[in-house]
Amino acid sequence: MPAVGGIPAGGSGKAYPGNLTLYVTVTCIVAAMGGLIFGYDIGISGGVTSMDSFLLKFFPSVYRKKHENESTNQYCQYDSQKLTMFTSSLYLAALLSSIVASTVTRRFGRKLSMLFGGVLFCSGAVINAAAKDVAMLIVGRMLLGFGIGFTNQSVPLYLSEMAPYKYRGALNIGFQLSITIGILVANVLNYFFAKIEGGWGWRLSLGGAMVPALIIAIGSLVLPDTPNSLIERGQNDEARAKLQRIRGLDDVQEELDDLVKASDASRQVEHPWRNLLQRKYRPQLCMAILIPFFQQLTGINVIMFYAPVLFDTIGFKSDAALMSAVITGLVNVGATVVSIYGVDKWGRRFLFLEGGVQMLICQIVVTAAIGAKFGVDGTPGELPKWYAIVVVLFICIYVSGFAWSWGPLGWLVPSEIFPLEIRSAAQSINVSVNMIFTFAVAQVFLTMLCHLKFGLFLFFAFFVLVMTIFIYFFLPETKNIPIEEMGRVWKSHWYWSRFVEEEDYPIGGLEMGKGGREVKEV
Repeated sequence: MPAVGGIPAGGSGKAYPGNLTLYVTVTCIVAAMGGLIFGYDIGISGGVTSMDSFLLKFFPSVYRKKHENESTNQYCQYDSQKLTMFTSSLYLAALLSSIVASTVTRRFGRKLSMLFGGVLFCSGAVINAAAKDVAMLIVGRMLLGFGIGFTNQSVPLYLSEMAPYKYRGALNIGFQLSITIGILVANVLNYFFAKIEGGWGWRLSLGGAMVPALIIAIGSLVLPDTPNSLIERGQNDEARAKLQRIRGLDDVQEELDDLVKASDASRQVEHPWRNLLQRKYRPQLCMAILIPFFQQLTGINVIMFYAPVLFDTIGFKSDAALMSAVITGLVNVGATVVSIYGVDKWGRRFLFLEGGVQMLICQIVVTAAIGAKFGVDGTPGELPKWYAIVVVLFICIYVSGFAWSWGPLGWLVPSEIFPLEIRSAAQSINVSVNMIFTFAVAQVFLTMLCHLKFGLFLFFAFFVLVMTIFIYFFLPETKNIPIEEMGRVWKSHWYWSRFVEEEDYPIGGLEMGKGGREVKEV
């Protein structure tokens, strides 16, 4: 599918040889498990905040509002800034750590960032499991956030750099698949831990985060460095050997030469943060800001953070609320697998656009369903079974639309469009913007639900409409384009070409490959 006035899909100037080897597949699977810690936390926090024993110990005012005022406005029963600070403090910490992680990732490699992420996350899980008061909970959440900041900075870059360009989309989406698996596992554990006699199951839910943390920490010790990272640190011979192994062939000279050129250009950049502001990087900077901004305003975190709380709020009982969250988790995993299959086949733009339309329709239907039964006073009375089925069905369709579009592509596209000289800094901005708006949405959601009521879903539907229009006009197709050749898509785009000069990304003419082989521009 051609971009609007842009480069045809797959229209790259070069086609580096390379195979999808077992080595690179296993390596990417291990690295992608960094997404487990992010997903587990998203899923676990909503579940524990709907457990009565957890609320009674840490947030007794919310517990009283939930049980002693059942006849009052259900939109507002969980409205507590202290409760939302428990959830959202993690993302504030992730924002801060992603800035530090940029320097670590650039100077010491992607692996070390993953290791730091796993260790910090594990420390936070231990503190949360042993928490005695809200302050201890929030300290633990902050450490979890520091861990997520490091892994979200390094894992998408690692996957994009290791994967052959023809399979980069599918392998990179392994990160999002791990996030969805983490959410699903957390929802299942919450369902069973909530039934433990004595009301201490929430400690197991929070402490269980140590398992995915140890997986990525240990995994980072056995993973190889990416060729890009090795070259950045002056280890060109090791980079050649690594590139030969991950591509499964001996002749990697052309790709190696381009990586070395990109690294040489990168070394000449003394201030990568300031360099991002150059006119030629305007397209990448806009995408690094707007894609994560829009991703968080799809409303998905409303569902994933607070799925049990949300279902409980709209009239489901606690067990039914947790089970509904498990169902949405299953749909999330299944739809992400669809994205892995289709991202390099159908392209990024098709999935973005189809997912946006699907989410928009579902949000309108859910708004109508909740509005019809709850009105503005939030007292629905007895809810019929068919109503619950309709709400869960359309929320699942909405989740599937996100899971094969904005979910994985929100991490994939930014990680594959940055040139090496600004890659770590730009990825840090991508993660930071993501965490800023994740924090903001998590912090204000319950208050917005209380005041906007069912209109909250229309609020997010408006942004889904805006972001779908944005993708249609401003995002070029990036499938099947080598990561070091990505700059040329901007020169061919109807709008972004005005910011890029010919000498920035030459288009047209011939380039000489290895051995004098001519590589024609498409």
